[in-house]
Amino acid sequence: MTLASAGVDISKATFDAAYLSAENKYKHKKFPNTPEGFTDFVAWLSVLDTGQPLVCMEATGAYSIPLAEFLAEHGWPVSVVNPACIHAFAKTEMSRAKTDKADAKLIARFAQQKNPARWTPPPPNIRELQALLRRVEHLLEMRQMEQNRLDTAGPAIADSIKAILESIEQELKATHERIRQPIDNDPERRQRRNLLASIPGVGGATSAHLLVALSDHYGFRTAKQAVAHAGLDPRIRQSGQWAGQTHLSKAGDPLLRKALYLPALTAWRHNPIVRTFCERLKAHGKNGKVIACAAMRKLVHIAFAVLRSGKPFDPNFALA
Repeated sequence: MTLASAGVDISKATFDAAYLSAENKYKHKKFPNTPEGFTDFVAWLSVLDTGQPLVCMEATGAYSIPLAEFLAEHGWPVSVVNPACIHAFAKTEMSRAKTDKADAKLIARFAQQKNPARWTPPPPNIRELQALLRRVEHLLEMRQMEQNRLDTAGPAIADSIKAILESIEQELKATHERIRQPIDNDPERRQRRNLLASIPGVGGATSAHLLVALSDHYGFRTAKQAVAHAGLDPRIRQSGQWAGQTHLSKAGDPLLRKALYLPALTAWRHNPIVRTFCERLKAHGKNGKVIACAAMRKLVHIAFAVLRSGKPFDPNFALA
């Protein structure tokens, strides 16, 4: 049985919505990307279909999440999918048109044919922690840009750049404190943070990222699922007698991958489990980049096991 669906192509100021009926008839309308626009969109859909069709949109971060949260809070089935999935689906249709209206129709067809999984909004504490971690990343980028400017700045602007750098450092310190306090004040999250901190190579910043990625909201049943969420799973290229070079899929959270890189290098030196693992790869001729990525995967596996068991990291147990 063919079900109706609605595709949404969203941008900063507006979003295009395409309703696709069970009889493959389209209705299209553009709405402002505001709370009032969300209400008008729901009213428009309710007139077209009283059965609450599945609403599908691409994951575009700050642009898509407010609408997705509004729909979920009002009981509408909603899917937020990786843009790569829509892009691949467009290739199967050999799509040539690239407009907001055409994209909304494409997403509606994807939802109708693929029936993607329903999206569940993260709880407020996870949402807040995600926002703070993104803010830290933005501040670090700003600091690096200003530092680069300072390296070549003349005396006329050096003091201005130093003042900006000092302000950024203060904001970084304040944001880190805003990350730490809610975790310290929540016994369950504090315990999980302490379990993660028992792993050599995992510090406070990394444990915060892992608290989000390995939270109950995502519900990973295996460490492999958590690795795939981070985009650290290998993408194997093989056909017949030919085998291409294997790369990371990178079909996951880029911020988590970035947060794991330096801790993996630290774990390579100071975590006995990761060090043994990396040295074995090195003995088999693997290069440093491959070993570092493998160490990142290993850290995710260890973190998943520590949280699942509820026991601090024990190198002797792991070696056994």
